[in-house]
Amino acid sequence: MKKKTEYLTKAAVIAAAYVALTYVSAVFGLAYGEVQFRISEALTILPVFCPAAIPGLTLGCLLSNISSTINPVDMVVGTAATLLACLGTRAARKIKIKGYPLLSFLCPILANALFVGAEIAVFTEGDVFLHAFGFAALSVAAGEAAVLFILGTALYYVIEKNGKLKNFLR
Repeated sequence: MKKKTEYLTKAAVIAAAYVALTYVSAVFGLAYGEVQFRISEALTILPVFCPAAIPGLTLGCLLSNISSTINPVDMVVGTAATLLACLGTRAARKIKIKGYPLLSFLCPILANALFVGAEIAVFTEGDVFLHAFGFAALSVAAGEAAVLFILGTALYYVIEKNGKLKNFLR
């Protein structure tokens, strides 16, 4: 019973942190749309350390996307992208290049580029899906990569170097 409670508590804290950080990004107009720089996406490296991060980030994304400009669709598509990204991140966690889990970092970038890029392209007016998809996918990937490689990398190394924090997340 204690393990289940601990798992659910970790997932809930991660979900709350994701929502709060997404809303901080939204204040600056960076949480939704073609140009996204969600500070909360730095947390998508947490499945490397913590399996409870998978439901936590997925729930956090779902709740965050209630405020999206295309909320019902974004709640489904964005949440699915986050779930797949988290599963990929967790699966690739042991594959490291010079101690860095590069493949784990690529999972959220690719999942969001494909899913959110397609979602944005569908809502682009006119008969330009492929062009809109290409632009949106690259734009979303660039924002995701910036957040992950700057903030996510910093977070990864803080956790990696802090034994207490690393053990807490397990």
